This record gives sequence, structure tokens and C-alpha cells, in this order.
Amino acid sequence: MTTPTTSRSWRLCAWLLAGLCGVALQLQQAQLWPMRVYAGMLVAALLLAVALFISYRQGWRPRVWARPLARAAELLCAASASAGLLGLRALWFSATALSPQLEGQDVQVTAVIAAMPQPHESGVRLRLQIEAAQWPAGTRPAATPAPRLPQLVDVTWYASGWGEDASPVPPLWAGERWRLTLRLKAPHGARNPHGFDYELWLWEQGVQASGYVRSNARLDARQGAPQRLEQTGQYRVERWRQQVRDAIVARFAARTPTGADGSWQRAGGVVAALVTGDQRAIERSDWDVFRATGVAHLMSISGLHITMFAWLAAALIGWLWRRSARLCLWWPAPLAGMLGGLCLAAGYAWFSGWGVPAQRTIYMLSSVVLLHLTGQRWPWPQVWLLAATVVLLIDPWAMLQAGFWLSFVAVGVLFASNRLLWQPAQRSLLTAVRALLREQSVVTLALTPLTLLLFGQISLVSWVANILAIPWTTLVVTPLALLGVLWPPLWQAAAWAVRALGMGLQWLAAWPWAQLSLPQAPLWAGLLAAAGGCWLVLRLPWRVRLLALPLLLPALDWQVARPAAGQFDLLALDVGQGQAVLLRTAKHSLLYDAGPRYSHNSDAGQRVVVPLLRALGERLDMLLLSHADSDHTGGAAAVLAQQPQARWLAPPGVHLPELPAPRRSDCRAGLTWSWDGVRLEVLHPPADINSSASSNARSCVLRVTAQANAAQPGRSALLAGDIEQAQERALLAAAALTPVDWLLVPHHGSKTSSSAEFLDALQPRLAMVQSGYRNRFGHPAPAVTQRYQERSIHLLYSPGCGALWWSSAQAQPRCQREQQQRYWQHQVDRQP
Repeated sequence: MTTPTTSRSWRLCAWLLAGLCGVALQLQQAQLWPMRVYAGMLVAALLLAVALFISYRQGWRPRVWARPLARAAELLCAASASAGLLGLRALWFSATALSPQLEGQDVQVTAVIAAMPQPHESGVRLRLQIEAAQWPAGTRPAATPAPRLPQLVDVTWYASGWGEDASPVPPLWAGERWRLTLRLKAPHGARNPHGFDYELWLWEQGVQASGYVRSNARLDARQGAPQRLEQTGQYRVERWRQQVRDAIVARFAARTPTGADGSWQRAGGVVAALVTGDQRAIERSDWDVFRATGVAHLMSISGLHITMFAWLAAALIGWLWRRSARLCLWWPAPLAGMLGGLCLAAGYAWFSGWGVPAQRTIYMLSSVVLLHLTGQRWPWPQVWLLAATVVLLIDPWAMLQAGFWLSFVAVGVLFASNRLLWQPAQRSLLTAVRALLREQSVVTLALTPLTLLLFGQISLVSWVANILAIPWTTLVVTPLALLGVLWPPLWQAAAWAVRALGMGLQWLAAWPWAQLSLPQAPLWAGLLAAAGGCWLVLRLPWRVRLLALPLLLPALDWQVARPAAGQFDLLALDVGQGQAVLLRTAKHSLLYDAGPRYSHNSDAGQRVVVPLLRALGERLDMLLLSHADSDHTGGAAAVLAQQPQARWLAPPGVHLPELPAPRRSDCRAGLTWSWDGVRLEVLHPPADINSSASSNARSCVLRVTAQANAAQPGRSALLAGDIEQAQERALLAAAALTPVDWLLVPHHGSKTSSSAEFLDALQPRLAMVQSGYRNRFGHPAPAVTQRYQERSIHLLYSPGCGALWWSSAQAQPRCQREQQQRYWQHQVDRQP
């Protein structure tokens, strides 16, 4: 029999769930609606809620047939209120965005460094809080209004300029006030299938512009040369974090002898990340090991990390509290431990940078602690939904982050399986460790399908790795690292512990099949698999649990559709100022160029190409590098490391020592082959090309032609690398150019390429420019763009289109920015 209390409990669950659905629906909007629409939704929801409340208070009860309508009205109120409130917040935030007229303009600002600076090999990355902005002296008439800038911007202060403009970066500290001249642009990230949404990441953190500091020697103090004004009292925690991070890095850099393997320095980077939350201190090679073994969440300040810290702090405070009878009479030890654990976890999260995952965890723990402190004993679904509602009320865009789903699904299955501990002080340490091992087993089994949906890969050794790493990191490494703030020699002990753990993880990562990559299934299949994983860990009879296995099959056996025999498709990736095109036939794949290198620890291969190949389930047969420039080869090493079966081609005379020489072949004119009825032929360079020719002049030019039949014409594509007009004339003289349907614009649209004669010979219907947004080269050049327009060639470019899909069977382009458009994404015309 359902009691009134039980009925109210489940009605509250329904209201919370309806509110979350309202948030989810608003997050799917491609464009924001006018303010009056969101305000109307919010007001209507409030009025309807007040009317229902007054009616219920006055004793009105709907008839049996009308009760479903009354319940639906209640849920509509919750969904409409949450969607309207989120829409108003989004409108308010978007109104403070950087004006397009200010992009690329010099603006002098007075700003405070709002986060600890992030050094890298090219300079220093800064987050600035803008206090005032003005035009540099002498650049605008006196009556010109001052520019209006967003409150938070991310900029890079480069270690050197260009030529005589070079200048070093001075020491920078969080909380300092500076007068700087900035050149800003709207946040613009790459848009690729299954790729990272950089624009959402900045939106969630309140950052609405990026750019760089104008620091060359030609700027004097009057025109806006950088000038340090004072050290303010703001952002003291960030300054403290910076001091601790720099002390850790300096300590291990000094202890690393010249010519050593750098293992101590890398271990120090992990210690710095655990103490201050600076994940960039960890080397890329170490991240690869952590991801392969499924323990990457332990090496950053994640939700699990904060939860474990709160658990241990609560256990310690509760144990100490029980040592005093007076304190126990004043307040129960479990509640004292719970509140103390929350406070210490919040302090740790604050000191470690108050990142979004840490914020979500603190909000969730605060909700649970508040219920306990007020004596509430809600059913677990209510507690779980309340925590999710609190998190999304503060940070609604967290719903689109993988960490949100991993955190809340993990907590939900622990609740549902009755394995969630929250009163650790009542248990011995041995019992607590055993409980943690059981919980890890439940979480691993439940989250594996969700991890596959979100990332397209799972670690088959993660259970073993986490069984070892969780207690070691939580009970040994992290306490030593944190206590090192008080006594620095303990950092050395923490580094010893990190190295010991690292050796075990490297051994696990070297196992055959340590990682399993599968094509990423569509949302419906992924949701079925996630539900099946949760079902498997519930406290039910095994026969009932096994019924969940069919739910896993669609995601585990998913295959991405491929072109038909005789046809091919092209995916021009959005890699910034660089080039990478994936060519697929019925059974084969070729990657034409691998994108640029962004920094010492980052390149397009690792960040864009490899995740995409995994998500599509691609096994490359060939990597063709058009020439040796780094914007074409920067990601090649990462691609070949993940695709060891692929052979690679490069022009004669091009030497890339970082790539495996045994799998290399020359790319030269006359080389032809056929894949599944599709003809591929290299048109340039000739085998006897002059050894003194420039890198661009050596570019491999690839022509791809589909098989013609009664139903489909034999459409073709030309990938031209960075050839210039001299090579275009050589191809014309050799009669190698015939009309094509799709053209990869030579040299990113540089004015030295795409001659009129070249375009007249090719007559492409569609042309694609791969270039970076507001790149310093000005690609594509206006004169080149005009030549394409004069010939009615449909010209697209990656900043406005994102990744471009094109199929020889359909010949209709599909832009990634249009396929999944959302209101927080930067909107740029897809044609230059």
C-alpha cells in the first residue's frame, strides 16, 4: 500500500527529473530564442505552480480521470521553469561576448592575472580578468568610445615575437595587475565527429575571448608596451598554488642530472598535478600509460579524487572525535566527521584550482551532507536526483560533459547496489579497503559500456590497475604530496611512490590487448549498453541480471557504414592551420597528411586524428604525407604509433627520422593502384625532381577516381598538398590535369597557388580550404577566393564548416558545424 509520504517522495523525484529534462532540451538548441520567450516560460511555470499550490491547499483534489493531467501540469511547470531559467542565463552570458568588430584589433587593457600562469615551450598561457579597456594612444579619434570586452579572456604571452620584435616573457604571478596590449578573437575550436568541444569548455568556465599579448619591441609605454602595475590582494589561493607548483617542479628539475631519463622530473609532474591540479605538469607519455590502464582519473583532481579525500578526511575526523567524550556528547561523531570531511574536501578542491569536476563533486557532497545534518532520510533515488539537480542548477552545461555522466552513473549504481559508504568512521581500515575493492568492481562493470559510448575505447586491465592504484594513490601518494606543502622533503617520498606505481602501470599497459577500441555506436545503442551495464550490478538474482546481456550487443557489434564497392568518401578534418584528409573505400583507408604539431606535448594526430580513427573503427592501410612541412606531418608519429600496420609514403628526399623507416615508400608521379574499384594515382612529384626544390614543390598530388556505372558517374577528387603555381604549370604542361568534382585547395589558399589556368583545367564543383581561424598567413588569400567565385566554384573552408564529409556516391557536402550546431558555438560563414 502506498502511503502519503511515499507518494510525496516519488512526486519529488518526478519533479526533479522533469527539471533535468527541461535543462537537457534547452541544451539541444542551435540558436537562442528571444528573451521574451524564456521569460514567458518562466513566468507561466511560476503562475501555474502557484495556482496548483493554492488549489491543493484549499482542499481541491482532481477527479480520477483528471489526475494524470494535473500531474502532467506539475511536470510541465518544472521542465518549463528550468528551461526558461537556463535560457535567460545563456542570453545574459552571450550578451557579454566579444564584438566581431574587435577581433584582430589592438586593445589596451588593465587586467589582473586570475589563475596561475601555465608555462609552455612557446611562452605562457594566462587567464585575465579585465578591469578596463581602451584604444592604444594615437590609434583612434579622441571621441571614439572605449571598447567593451568580456570579463574573462585567455591569452598567450609568447616568449618571442618575430625577428627584431622578439622579447622575453617576464616573471608573472597570479593576482598581479598589468597594463597590456592584447589582440583578441572569439573562442574558436575544431569541430570534428566525436571530437572535443573546446568552445563549450570555455563557455562553461566563463571565458569569451582568446588571443595573445602584443609584446614586441616596437611598442613603447605610451602605445601599450606591457607594464606591471602592482601585486593585488586578489587570487591569493592561485598565487599560493603557483608557488607550490613551481617549488615542486624546481625541486625535481634540480635533482634530475643532465642526460638522465627524466623519470624523477616526470614523477614530480604527477606530484604537482595531485597537489595543485595542474594537469599540464604531467608528461604526455605518462598520460598515455594512465589512459591505457584506466587510472587517468586518479592523476587529476576528479570527482572520485575529491570523494575519496572527503571519505578519508571524514574517517580521520570521526576517529579523533570519538577520542573525546565531551565532543561526542556535544555533537555525534558521524555528523562531525561528515561535515569536517566536506570542509576539508572543499578546501582541497579550492586549492587545486576549483576545476569543474571538483565543483560538481563538492555540490553533490554538500547536498548529501545537508540532508544528513537536517535529519532527512530520503530514498536514494531522491538523494541522487537532488544532487544532480543542485549541480545542474549551478552549472547546467555540465550535462554535456563526459565527467558528469561518469560521476553520477557511478554514484547511482553504488546507491542502487547498496554499496555506497558514507559512514567510514564506523568501520575499520581493513574493512574500508575491502569495501573500496568491492565498489571498484561494481563501478568498473557498470561504467565500461558508458566509457565505450563516450570515448570509443575501454581498458581491459583497468580493474586490476585500479585495484592497485586507488588505495596506493589515495592512502600513500596523495597524503605524502599534500603534507609536502608543510615539509617539502615529503615530496621526494611521494615521487618514490609515483615511480613505484608507474612501473606497475607500464607493465600492465604493455600487455597485449590492454586496451580495446571499438567503433562508437549511435546514442540509442550506447544508452542501451549503459542501461545493461547498470542492470548487471544491481542486487538481483543472476538469472535476472543475465537478461541485460542482449542490451550490450548493439554497441559491442556496431560497424560504421562504408562506401559501396567502386565508390569512396572523403573527410577533411578540422585541424586548424594544417591539413589532414581521410579517404575511405569499401575495405581500405588512406590518410592524406596528419595535421600540425601544436606544441611539444600536443599535435593533431594525438588530439584529432587518432580519436577519430578509433571512433570510426578505421584500420589505415596507408599514410600519405604530401611533404615535410610540420603543419602536414606534425601528427604522423602519433598516427603510426596507433596504426602499426599502416605503411607511409613521402616524396623522394624527404627524411622524417621520428617515423619508422621500414614502412616507408616514395611518393612519386606514375604510382597507381586500385582499391575496391577506386583508382588512385600520384601526379606529382616526378622521380627525378631537383634535390634543391623547396618542400612545397615536392608535394605529393593524389587523384582519386570512382568507378563509373549506369547508376553513378565516376566522380573524382584531387588532393594537391602545398604545390604552387610553378608546379601547377608543370602539371598542365604534362596534360595530367582533367576535370574533378572535389578539390583540396593547394597550399591552404595561399596567393602563390590556385592559378586561373589551374582552376580552368580542373573545373571543380566543390573546393575545400583547410586553414586556421584568423591564421597569421591570411589563408585563404582574397585574390584566390575571388578566382574561385568568378568560376562559380563552391568554396568552403574549415573555420566555417568544421570537418567536411563528401561522398562520390552523393556529391553533397556535409559540414560538421551545421550537423550539430549549438548556441554556444562560434558561428562563422562556411564560405570565406
